[in-house]
Amino acid sequence: MSGFSDLSPLFDPRSVVLVGASERAASVGGRTLANIVDHSDFRGTLHLVNATRPEVRGLPCHRRVADLPSAPELAVIAVPAAGVMEALRECAAIGVKVCVILTSGFGETGEEGRAVEAEMRALAQSTGMRLYGPNCPGVTNINRRLGFTFSPAFKDDLRPGPIGLATQGGGLGRNLMQAMERGAGFALWCSTGNEVDLQVADFIHYMAGAPDVRVIGTILEGIKDGPRFLAAARAAAEAGKPVVALKVGRSEYGMRAAASHTASLTGSAEVNSAAFRQTGMIEVDDVDELVDVASLLARGRPRRGARIAVFGSSGGACALAADMVGQAGIVLAEFALETIAVLAEKLPSFAALGNPVDTTTVTLTNPAVIEETLAAVANDPAVSLVMLPMPLDYGPVSLTVAERMAAAQRLSPVPLVPVWMSERTGAAYRHFAEAGMVPVRSLRNAAKAFRRFIDRGAWEAGAMPRGLGAGPPDGPTRTLSEAEGKEMLRAAGLAVPDGAIARSGAEAAEIASRLALPVAVKIASADILHKSDIGGVALGLRTAEEAGAAFEAVTRAARAHHPEARIEGALVERMAPSGGQEVLLSVSRDPVLGQVMTCGLGGIHVELLRDVSRRLLPVDAAEAGRMLRELRGFPLLRGLRGAPPCDLEALCAAMAALSALVETRPEGIEEIEINPLRVGAVGEGAWALDAVVTLRG
Repeated sequence: MSGFSDLSPLFDPRSVVLVGASERAASVGGRTLANIVDHSDFRGTLHLVNATRPEVRGLPCHRRVADLPSAPELAVIAVPAAGVMEALRECAAIGVKVCVILTSGFGETGEEGRAVEAEMRALAQSTGMRLYGPNCPGVTNINRRLGFTFSPAFKDDLRPGPIGLATQGGGLGRNLMQAMERGAGFALWCSTGNEVDLQVADFIHYMAGAPDVRVIGTILEGIKDGPRFLAAARAAAEAGKPVVALKVGRSEYGMRAAASHTASLTGSAEVNSAAFRQTGMIEVDDVDELVDVASLLARGRPRRGARIAVFGSSGGACALAADMVGQAGIVLAEFALETIAVLAEKLPSFAALGNPVDTTTVTLTNPAVIEETLAAVANDPAVSLVMLPMPLDYGPVSLTVAERMAAAQRLSPVPLVPVWMSERTGAAYRHFAEAGMVPVRSLRNAAKAFRRFIDRGAWEAGAMPRGLGAGPPDGPTRTLSEAEGKEMLRAAGLAVPDGAIARSGAEAAEIASRLALPVAVKIASADILHKSDIGGVALGLRTAEEAGAAFEAVTRAARAHHPEARIEGALVERMAPSGGQEVLLSVSRDPVLGQVMTCGLGGIHVELLRDVSRRLLPVDAAEAGRMLRELRGFPLLRGLRGAPPCDLEALCAAMAALSALVETRPEGIEEIEINPLRVGAVGEGAWALDAVVTLRG
């Protein structure tokens, strides 16, 4: 099932069957029935199936799904694991569109459970019936007050809103939902369980088209289908809906824990992060940050060049807020003269009227000034966000301040963000929550959320990755000799120094005499990748005689260090122009998301500082330029302290050409590493000086 299905029958079905309805209140079937009957606003047709009872809670029951008078759109399966496959087969036979499998005890238990999941998957593929789960908590549609779930918390977590959630963990997903306590509102929540059929990608894709969802939050432990996930992320980007993502498994410990929890591939953390950035997804570090950022994006849309205002009554808190803003790389707004005039008129002469605005204790003695002065700040043309540090709780006085700040929010479309710094959360905190202002719990967290918000405003959709796929996980590979690899690169349009293979010292001298001196001589063997480490490279040879002698030296060194290696001879090449910068450029295969390009400055910048940028293919020249600008060492390419700027146009063209080469045969190329790619001054081009090409098959 490569396409995306309409999941409306899952989120807003006209008819439902609960298979495994129970009188036992604490059972999965009993809790699910209570959520549907007692706590949901479900107005469709509800069928119950119980193999032993003619009725449950006074509602009639059928013994089997096959006995139903008509096919419901949605089936919720709450029977023990041994009876799930029979129930699914009967659902498919009568034409059920979607099944939610609440039951656990399948792939997470071992090989036998995975075999049953394979049966489920085959049934879905052969019939077109979509499966959600198994081992999932069900589906919650808060905006329509529908809970096809066994969660006892459903009845308490019902604040509607514009945020959709798709998670791979039930506990963390419910944790996000309970951010309703500080004013976050949610539209939908799905936790995908074992993902035997429907994946997180399917739910992100659905929410991208759901009119009541403005922001999508997701917690990922692993991605099973890279191209499918990218297609869903692309759909959200095209719909203008930010996706805020928390990826579990970014450390070795986390990867092991995520794999044991979901049996999903986690992929490379660096590649995942690159894919998120490329598709406009906002990666966060923890669940509280996910709520902070998603809630902020639900309240307003960022614009390019966003500026911040800080408004409070504590000079120390305002100064600390300004510190956090500066450390996050955010810019404080400069107020218009009209804004300063309002502040000067309403606030005492000793108040700080710049940015931050320190109103001093006047907000305690005369809280009426808050509404007008704060609204003036929020409506200043330079301001995109307002941070409101709240260092302590003064009880009724703080409540009055919160009421005035909430009133100011109604006078401006710019989000006003309270930062509740006190451990005491009283009536003022609750007022902010009820007003939907979603208090953040620290200045540091607020600055991070503001940074994510502003970065989203600056994001530009470049060449969105299609997802070339990872291909078969195993298979034979073959590494080309340097000469073969460079010939492939030359045919693809990359600049490669002129050269030829010599089989003897005399032939090396003859080739050198034909080329413009100086030349380089390098051992030619697909079995020896690190030639310079063994003395297999000689550079800067200025005569034919030196080239002939170098042939003997590099072949002798190669035989001494790798007596088993197949040696073709030595590659004699014209030396590239001196100067410029060396760059590492490669394309390799991520096991989940497929082909990914990596670039970075050579030498210690890659090996020690790990100063690299990554993108999923395709990469065009414009995207290549964005990759280069992400490098901390980019000023070296641009020309630093009087050094001539490098030929960035040629470098970007080389990166685009390498991408195009791999796109023509994504299943056949395992890895290409060009190290170094010498980038000369403007007009001198970019030359592939060394290349390792590994083919698959």
